[in-house]
Amino acid sequence: MTRLGRLTAGLATATVLCMTASGCMTVHGELAVLPGATESEAAQALTDFLTAYNAADKAFDPALDADRVTGSLGAINQAGLKARQTYNPDGNKAHKPLVLDDATYVIPKKAGWPRWFLADTDSNRDQDGGKLDTRWLVVFVRTAPDAVWKAAYLGVVPVSQVPEFALDGDGLATPVEPRDDGLAVPPADLSSTYTTYLKDGAPDVFAPGSSTSGWREARRTTRRAGFSYQYIDQPMTATTFAPLGLRTEDGGALVFFSSKHFERQTAAKGLKPEVNADVEALLTGEVNSSLTKERVSSQLVHVPARGADGGGKVRMLNRLPGLVAAKGE
Repeated sequence: MTRLGRLTAGLATATVLCMTASGCMTVHGELAVLPGATESEAAQALTDFLTAYNAADKAFDPALDADRVTGSLGAINQAGLKARQTYNPDGNKAHKPLVLDDATYVIPKKAGWPRWFLADTDSNRDQDGGKLDTRWLVVFVRTAPDAVWKAAYLGVVPVSQVPEFALDGDGLATPVEPRDDGLAVPPADLSSTYTTYLKDGAPDVFAPGSSTSGWREARRTTRRAGFSYQYIDQPMTATTFAPLGLRTEDGGALVFFSSKHFERQTAAKGLKPEVNADVEALLTGEVNSSLTKERVSSQLVHVPARGADGGGKVRMLNRLPGLVAAKGE
């Protein structure tokens, strides 16, 4: 199944003469806007990712898929495998191969590198049909002509929340520019806006939900006798963790972005923070009176057009966090 029609002619034979400092290709003296991939390339990238992912999950060996993941998904995947390998040296006895099929490839046309596309897939990790049926949206990124495709983002959403993308006559999608001020929040500002919101409750641009107002309330009300909690949230905007978005038919955009979150637990005299197996595996230092957990998180949001009806709030569709480090003091 595909939303793609015919691809722009000449992709396979386009000659790259030079690369500009901004990352846009110069072809015969002009910036060439080309599809990020062919449909067959996209399908092969998904297959290669699944092969590596399943091998790594079966062996609990991060080295087996390290060259097929990147960004926040890569950080979460690699840390998780490292932790589980520590206390399961013989591998994953409960391994069940991940299957992602019924794929639709949403491929944007753009100039330069990196190139990327979205695979809209059905997984074997849910129940088909009904309220529990989901789609796994995987973003693949390729940084150069000789680089391999790597999975950078994953969002799991109900079927009903997968938007209709704005496609041109060739079935190609339109990527959203990082500084697009036609949106309620430009993609480049989403990470810093989100982390500031978690700390201060402002700017009030996010719709209420478990990963926005609900998370702030959960932090505020967390209580345990003899323990105190501190939270620090940091934006992640470096190239590997850059936001990626696609224009939707309603004038808004579907955007993936990354962030980092620290949770520090400090115990009163005579008490000690608890350390589970995952934390122990990723721990540096010795836990005496405090434990700091570091998590990387990827978010999938729908950003409305600026001034859109309905209040123009950014709607959180999915958040995928993962423990990547821990420090004891």
